Amino acid sequence: MVHCNGCAASLEVIGLINVQYAVKNEEVYVLEANPRASRTVPFVAKATGVALAQIAVRVTMGETLAQLREARMVPALTPVPKYVSVKEAVLPFSRFPGVDTVLGPEMRSTGEVMGIGESFGIAFAKAQLAAGTRLPDSGQVFMSLADRDKVAGLSLARQFLELGFHIAATIGTAGFLRSHGVTVQTLVGKIGVAELGEDAVSMLGSGSVQLVVNTPSGSGARADGAEIRTACIVHAVPCLTTLSAGFAAALGIGDTRARGWRVHSLQELHR
Repeated sequence: MVHCNGCAASLEVIGLINVQYAVKNEEVYVLEANPRASRTVPFVAKATGVALAQIAVRVTMGETLAQLREARMVPALTPVPKYVSVKEAVLPFSRFPGVDTVLGPEMRSTGEVMGIGESFGIAFAKAQLAAGTRLPDSGQVFMSLADRDKVAGLSLARQFLELGFHIAATIGTAGFLRSHGVTVQTLVGKIGVAELGEDAVSMLGSGSVQLVVNTPSGSGARADGAEIRTACIVHAVPCLTTLSAGFAAALGIGDTRARGWRVHSLQELHR
């Protein structure tokens, strides 16, 4: 992989270029650089109010950015919107209930949606709603965390408790949370094991869980996790498979609860 400074200039591309990046240990790598537009272009255009496609066509036809800036098609300064925009991929898991919802490089979205709000939390919650997932405002959150996520998961569990949610967790996750002073109301056993009375799948079926945070780990835990994530699809329960999504959801629930929903047209935002 090669670091890329000025990809378009180096490749002598005139017009739009789609660059795919990867970030590891704060190092940025370029995976691909394709001389074409991507679905990010309309998102950025809507988020900033800059007509990128029209600008790209005129640049391709020979006009310079300086000329377009004089024509006021290109802003003199980088736009700084007074709102936050979030893009979310739409994945067709509801059409394929047997497919695990853990994302991998082979996954392909069927589209993308956009959420715009006064804060990141509101924009994230709107994007989730547009993608078909409404974040709950109350109820019980079921948590099953891989060992690597347990320490950071403490903060997430505390945030859900502060929002008024109850916490249910698997034995390992519950033990770790309780040992650090986090209240876990419901202890959940492994799937198919009856000594605790109820497992995660049966709880999802009964409607007693409103949100799931399940981060996958090893092969045995992954098998249980796959059943839990499949049950979430069947019973239409939001399922988050990363802690970053969990923190974003907690922020979204808190922000929308505090500020409520507001709907704006793009024409209002880009007068």
